[in-house]
Amino acid sequence: MMKRINRIQVELPRPEHGDPNAASAVQDLMGGKFGEMSTLNNYMFQSFNFRSKKKYKPFYDLIASITAEEFSHVELVANTINLLNYGVTYPADPDQAPLQQGKDARYSLYYTLQAQTAYPGDSMGRPWNGEYVTNTGVLIADLLHNYLLEIGARTHKMRIYEMTDNPTARQLCGFLLVRGGTHIIAYAKALEVATGVEVSKMLPVPDLDNYKFDAAKPFMDQGLYNVLYTWGEPEYRDISMIWKGQNPETGDPLHVIDGVPEGAPVPDFEEKPEQFAPGIDRDDYERILKRLMSNL
Repeated sequence: MMKRINRIQVELPRPEHGDPNAASAVQDLMGGKFGEMSTLNNYMFQSFNFRSKKKYKPFYDLIASITAEEFSHVELVANTINLLNYGVTYPADPDQAPLQQGKDARYSLYYTLQAQTAYPGDSMGRPWNGEYVTNTGVLIADLLHNYLLEIGARTHKMRIYEMTDNPTARQLCGFLLVRGGTHIIAYAKALEVATGVEVSKMLPVPDLDNYKFDAAKPFMDQGLYNVLYTWGEPEYRDISMIWKGQNPETGDPLHVIDGVPEGAPVPDFEEKPEQFAPGIDRDDYERILKRLMSNL
C-alpha cells in the first residue's frame, strides 16, 4: 500500500507572472525519457517484482525507499508546472477568446487537454512511454540501470536549469539536482556492496559540483545530499546497511532519517473560469455546500 501525505517535499515560490515556456521545458522533467515519471515507474515496478525480498532485503528496501521519494518528485514537478502557468489567461466571455494566448503557445496542450496544468508527457507533448521502464529481475543489472538512469536525469536537470532563469523552475531544478545526485550515490553504493567494484570513484557524473548551481546551494547546506528516508516504516530500516560511511563527493557522513521530510504546503490553485475548471458556478457551489452540510 502507499501512504499519501498532503505536503510537497520543498516549498515552491509562486511567480509574479506566468511563464508557460518555462513550464514546457520543465515538462521534460515530468514525462521525458529521464523524467520523474521514468524514475518512479522503473523503481516502482522493480520493487513490485523484486524476487527474494527477504534474502536481499537491504537492496529491496533501498529501491522501495527511493520509489516513495520519486512519487513526491512527480508531485513537485507537477506543482511547478502549474505555478508556471499562473496568470497566463483571464476570465472573460467566450466570444472574447480569453484563451487566445494558447493559439500560439509552444505547448498548446496546456490549453486544450489540461486546464493550464501538468501533462504526463515530455517537453514536445509526447505522452510518457512505459517502454522507458527496465525491470529485468536481475538485481545487479537493474541496479546498474538505475545508476545510469539517475545520471541521465541529472544531465536533464542541469540543461533545463540553464534553459530558464525563472525562480520557480530554478528552485525545482536545484532541489532535484541535490536529491537526484543522492540517488546516484545510493545506487553506486548498492552496486559496490553487490559486486565489490568501487563505482563511487567515477562520481560525480556529469562532473559538475552542485555548488555551481545557486539554487542548489541551500539544499546542499541543509545536508540533503547525505540522507535517505525510511518514510516512517520500520520495515525499510535496512537501507542503513547500504547507506552508510561517507559521501564520496563531499566527505560528509551519510545517515538514514527514520521518518519523512518536513515538506511544505501544497499550493492551492485558483479557479479558471475560462478553462471551465472546476466548472462550478456560485449557484452550483451553494447547492453542493448544502448537500455536504446535510450529511454532517
